[in-house]
Amino acid sequence: MAPPRQKVAVIGLGYIGLPLVKLFIHKGDCMVYGIDIDKHKMNSLLHRKSYLSDFSDKDIQALFAKESFQVGSSFDVITDVDVVIICVPTPIDRSQNPDLTYIREAIRSSAPYLHTGQVIILESSTYPGTTEEELLPVIESQGLKVGKDVALVYSPERVDPGQQTWAIEKIPKVLGGVTPFCTQAGMKVYETIFDKVVAVSSARAAEMTKLLENSQRFINISFMNEIAMVCKEMKIDVWEIIQAAGTKPFGFTPYYPGPGIGGHCIPVDPLYLHWKAKQQHQFEINFISLANKINEQMPSYIVHLVEESLQPMKRIHESRIFVIGAAFKKNVNDYRESKAVTIIERLKTLGAVVYFYDPYIEELKLSSELLKRSILTKEHLQLCDCTLILTDHSCISYDDIVQYSPLVIDTRNATSHIENKGNVILL
Repeated sequence: MAPPRQKVAVIGLGYIGLPLVKLFIHKGDCMVYGIDIDKHKMNSLLHRKSYLSDFSDKDIQALFAKESFQVGSSFDVITDVDVVIICVPTPIDRSQNPDLTYIREAIRSSAPYLHTGQVIILESSTYPGTTEEELLPVIESQGLKVGKDVALVYSPERVDPGQQTWAIEKIPKVLGGVTPFCTQAGMKVYETIFDKVVAVSSARAAEMTKLLENSQRFINISFMNEIAMVCKEMKIDVWEIIQAAGTKPFGFTPYYPGPGIGGHCIPVDPLYLHWKAKQQHQFEINFISLANKINEQMPSYIVHLVEESLQPMKRIHESRIFVIGAAFKKNVNDYRESKAVTIIERLKTLGAVVYFYDPYIEELKLSSELLKRSILTKEHLQLCDCTLILTDHSCISYDDIVQYSPLVIDTRNATSHIENKGNVILL
């Protein structure tokens, strides 16, 4: 007799949760219950439509085709499942401190329906100690003993939106339980869908692993942004330097500058680590502080570059600026923490008339208005005084942008393949 199908509840159906749903259905042959309180996501899923750039409508339809996927906003389905996975956002507040609201709401809403035998896994990026400090007390308030009645595990997501090189199941899956029993239970869950599971000594170790990965990247990209600024002062092409340095077969890893690091992970996770170290251990991580300072300076630097490049022919006041790309990285529809928003708002504050085009984003929510996407045409490019490339989406014709724009400021080296580009200014 075949064992019963495993039942999994995934809380949060964003860029982390939805790929997990896909794996559990197609590779794990599980029954999956998706829970999300976002009405837009629920409506899209009920109409079999995608809201993620990495998922097509056909991908969504395939999730429902096997009758192995149900979605809703109610947590009561948790009563019937074997595994509960929390994949909710972990943003920062206006003071750049961790905001665990979504994690707290998810575990509190789940708690009444938890029962003996379940495995509870947190995937949201967060500081070391969150799993034990935030989830464990709520679970045990229900009369359940973690490590005996239920397993509590942390396993950091490693999804890279927009990239096509690594399938999610091919990326080694790190996890750590609150106890050895919890770790073993978590491994049994993820070994059914991931090619390789890497167990670490504790939930805290797993939490720290993710923060190390993203802090290293944050620091290195910020360093390259500072190198780009000093190269500009020295009249040296930073992109040429990176390419040349990359020919060294050892000891050099290329990182690339840009208008500022955005998104939900790279500029946020290091601040979680910085906060935890400073608030609870009185330890200042200077590298993270400096990297954050540089990252916060980049929008002002880009605006100054635009202003300087327009002179002496044009003042920025009433200049027409066409921004290309608003997402935080190429080939995604996500503009959370994107420096493009900050740059656009600062240009508008200086009196510039700003248009934007992004093939993945129809409108931008600014602090005081909703900016609708403009059409990318030859006539519109010619009409504007400057075209500012902030995100280098693959589907955009940069040849046309260079050909028809009076002035192009390229912060991503998207025009590197074009030979005749006397009107292009690189970061």
